[in-house]
Amino acid sequence: MEFSLMYPRDISASSQPLTSEAINDLSIDFLLEALTNVKNEREHLHKLMTQITDDPRVIRYRCDVFEDFLRFPELRTSMEDLVRKLADLRDLERFQKDQDSAAFWSLVNRLREVDEYVNCISMLRKILSSLDIQSEGMRNLLELVTEISCESGFDDLKKDINETLEKIRRLKSITIGVNLDDMLRPKSAGVVSLNDSLFKESGLMRRFMRFADRKEELHHGTDDVESMRLFHPATPITAPTFVQRTELNDNMTGVHITTSTVTGADSLSHAIKDTVTNIMTQTSNEIKNTVKRYVNISGYMLVNLMPEILFYVRWAELIDKIKAAGMPVCKAEILPPDERNCSFKEIYNLKLAINKVNGEEFNLITNGFDFNDERRIYILTGPNRGGKTIFTQAVGLAMLLAQWGVYVPASSARICPCDNIYTHFPADENDTVDLGRLGEESKRLAEIFDMATPRSLMLLNESLATTSVAEGLFIAKDVVRAMRYLGVRCIFNTHMHELARSLDELNAQEGTSRVESLVTGVQHGERSFKVSIMPPQGVSYAGDIAKKYGVTFDQIKDTIDSKETTVD
Repeated sequence: MEFSLMYPRDISASSQPLTSEAINDLSIDFLLEALTNVKNEREHLHKLMTQITDDPRVIRYRCDVFEDFLRFPELRTSMEDLVRKLADLRDLERFQKDQDSAAFWSLVNRLREVDEYVNCISMLRKILSSLDIQSEGMRNLLELVTEISCESGFDDLKKDINETLEKIRRLKSITIGVNLDDMLRPKSAGVVSLNDSLFKESGLMRRFMRFADRKEELHHGTDDVESMRLFHPATPITAPTFVQRTELNDNMTGVHITTSTVTGADSLSHAIKDTVTNIMTQTSNEIKNTVKRYVNISGYMLVNLMPEILFYVRWAELIDKIKAAGMPVCKAEILPPDERNCSFKEIYNLKLAINKVNGEEFNLITNGFDFNDERRIYILTGPNRGGKTIFTQAVGLAMLLAQWGVYVPASSARICPCDNIYTHFPADENDTVDLGRLGEESKRLAEIFDMATPRSLMLLNESLATTSVAEGLFIAKDVVRAMRYLGVRCIFNTHMHELARSLDELNAQEGTSRVESLVTGVQHGERSFKVSIMPPQGVSYAGDIAKKYGVTFDQIKDTIDSKETTVD
């Protein structure tokens, strides 16, 4: 039986992987570290957070499930307890696959496994029944666990498990009889009795010492040993396991006996272990048959839910912290996929919100932004450190969170899902050795166009900035023309202001996606990080920055003149 909190029952799981560049450029590892400091949890979440789906039904399903987790902190607490139990259940399930495990321990762990399974189902049913859950996913989960607990006879199963485990717990010792060959080596062993009290070692030693002090012959017969029904051949003794050697001490007056440990074999221990295992196998098989009447205990549905539960719990915890810090978050409205429209109010970069939650002090700047038929490709310009990269990444993260089903860092969001997000940020120097930076950038752009569709989102950050302005502009214009022809949504963050001044030329070319100029950066010499639809500012921004730092000609001239006056 399969069930998912990420996909409705009637829809098969389907998603596209993010490219390695997008995973890096959108800082997925940074988000994982913000969500949890537990390594294996990050590994589980990484698999979910590097996939993207554009099915509106799936996304709405996830949004509703996430909202239930966000609304009820007690649900998150209970689900986190459940995750720990599921981890134990997973470990026990793996243990069953260990074919070297003795039948007795296999039985004990099998019973523990079923017991944990029953506890998990019961706990889920209790918490979900107590809350006003609204999502299709959580309601279906409640229906499922209710059905399982009613139809599987949990009350009888729990009773049987408890009685069996109680019997096992009462077993404190086993009395073993050992037969010896002519060389006093164990040749067979059998169980005399199973006891509910611990074996008294001191009693054995006293009997042995009494026997050693007596002059009489060995005891005739075996007494109770004759009643043994189960014997097992001892493990054969192979030389030189018990080979002894004699060594003289320094005074040449005595001997010291040592035993070889070449093989480390202990035939008696092996015989006893094998005998006990054979007996327990018979008991195990009987009890396993009883367990199977109630439930199939391999491949539990709940174990597969563990990564999904972790995903919702950890994201709800983080979004709660962002809300508590006074930053806006919202549930995205999901539009039909063919519209290719998006609209955000007060959007901001999630990474900045995480830094603020972690104690950094700064004013968070939000922006309004949209994609529509009038403006689907943006040429984003502005000065260095004016917020171009932060804004470009903010849009990608907002789209990604919305399609994961998580609340978006904005006060409102209406999105038409993209089928994938393709990023083109500056490459590492080590990646450009063979082709050169321009060659490497061009190759990656060609690969993106080979994968992208009209429903994709492209995020270009300072692309083609490593060549001359003329060469970069020539390639950039062709790239934008190709975007228009494809119909893709894009933010092209660049220092090539001339590209943004070429809107009329670009929009006159063949294609459907219109190009617009977007500007972010500095106003009156101060960073604003606000974005506005306007022509590129170019030199005027440079003038503001120059004035702020005192490097205009007049400011420098005044500095020089004042120094000359001081010298005089």
